[in-house]
Amino acid sequence: MKQEQAEARKVIDRIQPLAGVPIDFEVRLDERVMSLREILELERGHVIRLRRSAGENIDILAGGTLIGSGEVVVIEDTIGVRITDFREEH
Repeated sequence: MKQEQAEARKVIDRIQPLAGVPIDFEVRLDERVMSLREILELERGHVIRLRRSAGENIDILAGGTLIGSGEVVVIEDTIGVRITDFREEH
């Protein structure tokens, strides 16, 4: 365990100079392919049905790469994502 921690510390030390580099962070609820006709028929108040079930984990991506999953949470009058899983290998 100590060797793993030491190796992790080495990695953190090596990337420290890059810590301020901005990376696109994305939380993806779901995707859906729609025809142009369906898109043109959309109006205020329409609901777009997605494949995921309510309460199902959503994807967390960094730089376009899936890095984990989480669940939507309500924080006062905003929403957030509680991380439920982080991928260690990408």
